Amino acid sequence: MYKLFLVCILLFSISTNAYTTNPEKIADKTGTILGKVLDAKLNQPLPYVNIIIKNTKGVILTGGISLDDGSFKIEKVLEGDIIVSIQYIGYKTFNKNITIGKGNYRVNLGTILLEEEAEGLDAITVIAETSSIQQKVDRKVITIGKDLAATGTASELMVGIPSVSVDAQTGDISLRGNQNVRVMVDGKLSNIPTAQLLKQIPSTAIKSVELITNPSAKYNPEGMSGIINIVLHKNTMVGFNGDISTTLSHEKEAKFNSAINLNYRTGKFNVYTNYSNNIAKKVNNGHVFRPENNSEQFFEFLTNRKSHLFKVGVDIYINDKNTMSLFTNQNIAENGIISSTRAIFNNNNAFNQSQRLFADGENNSSQYNLDYKLDFKKDGHNIELEVDHNIFDEDNPVDYMIFLGNQNDYQDFNDTDRVRTTVNLDYVNPLSDTSKLELGLQARLFNTDIDFASTGETFNNSGILVPTPSTVFDYTRDIYSAYATFSKKFDKWTYQIGLRAESVNVDALALQTDVISNITTPIEFNNDYFEVYPSAFFTYKPSEKNSYQLSYSRRVDRPGIGQVNPIKEWSTPLVSSFGNQSLEPQFTNSLELNYTRNLKDRKGSVTAGVFYRSISNEINRALFIDKSDVTSGRVILTHDNFDDTSAYGVEVSTNYRPTKWWSINGSFDFYSQTQKGIAESLNAPIETATVNNIVTDIDEVDNVAWNLKMFNNFKISKKISLTAFAFYRGQNQNIQFDIDPMFFINLGARVSFAQGRGSFNLNFNDIFNTMHFSGEGVKPYKQDIFFNWESHTVSTGLSYRFGGGKYRAKSRKRRDNNEKSGGGGFM
Repeated sequence: MYKLFLVCILLFSISTNAYTTNPEKIADKTGTILGKVLDAKLNQPLPYVNIIIKNTKGVILTGGISLDDGSFKIEKVLEGDIIVSIQYIGYKTFNKNITIGKGNYRVNLGTILLEEEAEGLDAITVIAETSSIQQKVDRKVITIGKDLAATGTASELMVGIPSVSVDAQTGDISLRGNQNVRVMVDGKLSNIPTAQLLKQIPSTAIKSVELITNPSAKYNPEGMSGIINIVLHKNTMVGFNGDISTTLSHEKEAKFNSAINLNYRTGKFNVYTNYSNNIAKKVNNGHVFRPENNSEQFFEFLTNRKSHLFKVGVDIYINDKNTMSLFTNQNIAENGIISSTRAIFNNNNAFNQSQRLFADGENNSSQYNLDYKLDFKKDGHNIELEVDHNIFDEDNPVDYMIFLGNQNDYQDFNDTDRVRTTVNLDYVNPLSDTSKLELGLQARLFNTDIDFASTGETFNNSGILVPTPSTVFDYTRDIYSAYATFSKKFDKWTYQIGLRAESVNVDALALQTDVISNITTPIEFNNDYFEVYPSAFFTYKPSEKNSYQLSYSRRVDRPGIGQVNPIKEWSTPLVSSFGNQSLEPQFTNSLELNYTRNLKDRKGSVTAGVFYRSISNEINRALFIDKSDVTSGRVILTHDNFDDTSAYGVEVSTNYRPTKWWSINGSFDFYSQTQKGIAESLNAPIETATVNNIVTDIDEVDNVAWNLKMFNNFKISKKISLTAFAFYRGQNQNIQFDIDPMFFINLGARVSFAQGRGSFNLNFNDIFNTMHFSGEGVKPYKQDIFFNWESHTVSTGLSYRFGGGKYRAKSRKRRDNNEKSGGGGFM
């Protein structure tokens, strides 16, 4: 990998030198137009302003948009007389006639002051009819149009995003088939569990989804498969504005989601508040059959979740150079679960077990954020300090009622307190028009305390039931890091190189106390290490229609708290899940090559890519037979570190408009990974087996999986559109199971009203009721599995925007995205 990296550098240097030997080769045919757009009254930069280049007959030749600092640069403008038209909602259009020709190939329009329209415009959010996909230097950006925005919640919207998979039962997200992915909202992490958070964000609030599959050194290096960043719409209007949305869906139980966003802005202040909720009941059921002992397990779950998320914030524009922003998020959630689990042994009823579980937990999360930015005299030259503090506490008592089995009714009590503080200091210096230096420091301080107690009993190593010991688990992980990146552009070529260095200190201590003897046994784990994470990006853009990108980065997957927590995570009559306190991080070297082709007549684009990952010290599942109860078939599920492995894959995505009324967003991804895991088996019949009959194997599976997604939008009229979404996941494997294919089809309709301010959606999901999880396993026991959930649903949604005013710019960077955003949003 290191040699390949050096070869890429060498090839890049040769190509650059070869190209720059004749800089006048193209200069005599095309020119460059640049400038900066400001609000005439506030003298503040205006981002996302449309810069349109037309010929004297009004035909559009090319164009672009202004950046966050208001600057723009349009390259490869053909020779001749042209019109530069600068347009922005709520402002008067600026037009200027210029000539591109000999002696005038680089035209600097300087500072352009846009004036407000005399008539006020309603507060609208400009949203395209259909979603689009764009490959940028270090990420793939899916801009959410009205088609995907009608899906309901962020969790449901993610199903249609290329390379992303959503577990329909748990809501867990994976990228390229791997759940080691970091999910952010507006560039910020949250203590709120990801599955819970995404069900609270309405899809209508989402502006775009960024897939950062090979992050640069500027980003935290955690997550083998990269980062998913959800970018929310921002309100940049002066005056009072807002929007409200609600969604209701039903199959067996009702699910309700709603949100309201309010924003008030004056010249110096921007004050905003948001509220969203998710109130839902869901029914799940499953069945597992083990032929070798002729046993069956039946699972039934009813979940009842209620969550409320509040946000209040203010942006203070002190002067042209100083900006301060503060916000707080407060989340309140209740999670109720009623489950019934039965294990039936048809050959020996003495082993039959039956239990019901009642959980009525609640969790609260608080986030406090302060951001201060100082702009220097040179455009884009700034320093920024951000402090983010998160508090999370959860109380989760669980009652077990035993109807069959050798245990009595009992209760488990879990109390969790979690604190995370992050401090960022970032410095950006544009050294020239074509180069930029970025430096940064970061401290991440993380601590979790978990208290566990139980009134129940557990089997000891002799197979005797004894009182379950209580456990106090304290886990601290402090990370101090520094990064530097440098980027430079040579006409058609752009490169960015970076390095991040991190010092990590991990201290874990579990104290297990025997209930009878009151003797406490400490289990301690420490892991201090220093690592560096290089990254490199090379982009070649020979024309407006074609671009190529080669990238490399080194990543780390630190064990999650659930993977290291030695306290029982969950339990059924035949399966218990525990963490592994001694789990160490795994490291990944990732190489990617992407190609993007813009189709003619602006009908869309196609992006294709290949990736390869080399993984060391892999973290994966370990499945052990419960040695205290061999003949009943009980197993213990945990995690462990394994040898090196690798993964590779191919991805193709497109947005294409065959006609004016029909648009398509499609994606195909194929990936392969060698998975390793520990699995135990028996070399004797289960009825007579003992500990001596347990055989431990390290299984290796070459998993090949593929997904196909296609989203169609049919525009019937200006106010009515129809949608059809199809999804297919091919057969694949993991350490435990061979998994059957999965597919479904969703249909929808959308009607807009009130001059585009409002919309009504009707969706019918999984119309053929085909979505379920099924497969078969071999170790530690041969078994057939089937799980089903509420996917055959009908949902309706209503959204409406209100208020009025003029658009204004805002300048606050989203951490980890090197972009700026306005006030408002959920995180």
